[in-house]
Amino acid sequence: MDFLKQTLSGEAFSPASDETATLRWNCPAQGIIAFEPVAFSDSPQSKSVVISAGIHGNETAPIEIVSELVQDFLAERRSLNVRLLVILGNLEAMRTGDRYLEVDMNRLFSGKHANYEACEETRRAQVIEQQVISFFEQQPNTQRIHFDLHTARKPSFHVRFGLLPYVESGKYQPEMIDWLRNVGLEALVINHAPAATFSYFSSQTCGAQSCTLELGKALPFGENDLSQFVGIKEGLIALTTCTSCPDNSAAEMPVYKVSQELTKLTEAFELNFAESVQNFTAFEKGSLLATDGDKEYRVEQDQEWLIFPNSGVRPGLRAGLMLTQTTLNDWIA
Repeated sequence: MDFLKQTLSGEAFSPASDETATLRWNCPAQGIIAFEPVAFSDSPQSKSVVISAGIHGNETAPIEIVSELVQDFLAERRSLNVRLLVILGNLEAMRTGDRYLEVDMNRLFSGKHANYEACEETRRAQVIEQQVISFFEQQPNTQRIHFDLHTARKPSFHVRFGLLPYVESGKYQPEMIDWLRNVGLEALVINHAPAATFSYFSSQTCGAQSCTLELGKALPFGENDLSQFVGIKEGLIALTTCTSCPDNSAAEMPVYKVSQELTKLTEAFELNFAESVQNFTAFEKGSLLATDGDKEYRVEQDQEWLIFPNSGVRPGLRAGLMLTQTTLNDWIA
């Protein structure tokens, strides 16, 4: 079976499964495949891992990386030593090459899909939530891990960076931090509040150690330079085969925390800079960032860095995040 080809084909879906001497797999829904080693045991030493890509349909590099991993396990070229659920997210948008069709799927998790008129994205987000909850509940004593792979809409000064979802404790497991460093992330962002993202859902609802990984810029299938992401792929292989993660760490991995959110309140919202600016562009204190009618957004700290500027979002959603630098040790459990 060619998992990606079958997913992109749009052909009518029927559940599939198979078993070898060492591995069981099944496809409970289109674009979703679950693996389990035959000899797996439900214990705190064992891992249940979710790897997702394609939550935005035009972010193809992670889809290609994850699909290669799936094919390796289907062909038994690698020995799987964790339970693994692989999810390709926004299938219709993947087929058309769009970020999304009606609603940004990464704003629909933790039940937020119920706030929108029913469409392909809301239905798919609900299916994904159900599949992830079921997957983790089947072996409740295992360690729970989720990496949601994306690419940014525009270039970044840090090509590979991670976003850790908000957790009430404000602390993250050292094993997660070590993995993120080893796979070559060039920056890490700590989120400041609950969100409707997939990684926050898996963390808050399912108790998983979760992280969103941003890998380069969105490009069409076949145009990605996957050599930029060798560390990520090797890290995912090490995670799922329970082998040592190669050290592909960058020269440094600065850590940022969200200092303020640029929320688009009305259609009058305007950014005060070109939307082509790169992620992690720095702004000085007092700089005007955006206006929304009479409301102004300005840099509040001595220096803040911008990520994800997008004035085209719906009113009520974030149109950008501002960051300040922080110390990693303050966030490690």
